[in-house]
Amino acid sequence: MSIFNVNPVTVDDYRRRALCRLPRFLFDYLDGGANAEATLAANVNDFDRFRLKQRVMRNVDQVDTATTLAGFDAAMPVALAPVGMAGMYARRGETQGARAADSQGIPFTCSTLGICSVEEITAATGKPIWFQLYMLRDREVIKSLLKRAEAAGVTTLVFTVDLPLPGMRLRDYRNGMIGTNLRSKLSKAAQLTTSPGWIFDVGIKGKPHTIGNLSDVVPDPDDLNEYKAFIDSQFDSSVTWDDIAWLRSIWPGKLIIKGVMEVEDAQAAVNAGADGLVVSNHGGRQLDSVASGIVKLPAIAEAVGDQCEIYLDGGIRNGIDVIKAVALGANGVLIGRPWIYALAAAGEQGVKDLLGTFQSEIRTGMALMGVNNLSELTPELVERV
Repeated sequence: MSIFNVNPVTVDDYRRRALCRLPRFLFDYLDGGANAEATLAANVNDFDRFRLKQRVMRNVDQVDTATTLAGFDAAMPVALAPVGMAGMYARRGETQGARAADSQGIPFTCSTLGICSVEEITAATGKPIWFQLYMLRDREVIKSLLKRAEAAGVTTLVFTVDLPLPGMRLRDYRNGMIGTNLRSKLSKAAQLTTSPGWIFDVGIKGKPHTIGNLSDVVPDPDDLNEYKAFIDSQFDSSVTWDDIAWLRSIWPGKLIIKGVMEVEDAQAAVNAGADGLVVSNHGGRQLDSVASGIVKLPAIAEAVGDQCEIYLDGGIRNGIDVIKAVALGANGVLIGRPWIYALAAAGEQGVKDLLGTFQSEIRTGMALMGVNNLSELTPELVERV
């Protein structure tokens, strides 16, 4: 039976549809990880190392999945993570994702490297969003981006710290995603011929294909290679926690540090003034063979959970995974690949439907565990196997 003859429900359902719709180089850019992709797999598989306790004969007539994430009143402990070039996976994809998140009552995070600018995204919903940023060598560009974000109504900055240089994402080399030589161009052109629907809907009708937040700092905003050259020149491997303290001094809103995997770094983030942190290995896209986020979460939550908000990303594929993360100390989770799979497969409605499934899974799971509120999800309700 064709995958298009059944309704997509799970993340894997949407992933299979996205694979059929997208040019291979775009699908693998989203789907792949660093090197042998051991960490990419561990992020997902390690959730199976934790089991929930089922408890019966408790009054669960008032199950409530609502919470507050960085001051945002959220319908469930989930936010859409920043994903670079999301607008290449569906027409003006960031705006579709933001509208879907708004309809489901959860935060949306705009990537520095998104196709749509922060102004375009906030105009699409009329609501505040989160904004993700990297440390760039040109600090004036950072100041400019922060001013734009603040003017657009952003109140929460998600600052990524695990990218002093990009990881070795070998699928991108294989597919010609990285490289401007003739072989790479011919490879991408051949892959495009298999996706005529994408070419029309995104390639043609989805223009302009600029990196919206950086369009005023590159010589030719219509040339993605110009953006790549600029970004490559801006990776700053000299960054330390002193730079985060500087960032804290110029950003008036909430500050969440993304990319923390060790207790000592979590403590340093708090000391630098972070309001929250994301336990994250960049979705397995940076250093391969590091531990999964879910394994690292409990120790970090125990060390600094009373000093800042704790989030987890990487490997979350359903509402049960969300319950495990919250029970192990997270205030909430960020999902990246899942919402992009849904976006590529079924647009804004696909993201809405997937988020609806997540919320139903969270609510049902909580009821079967005998709890009514997220605050009742504690480590005692999780068994490690």
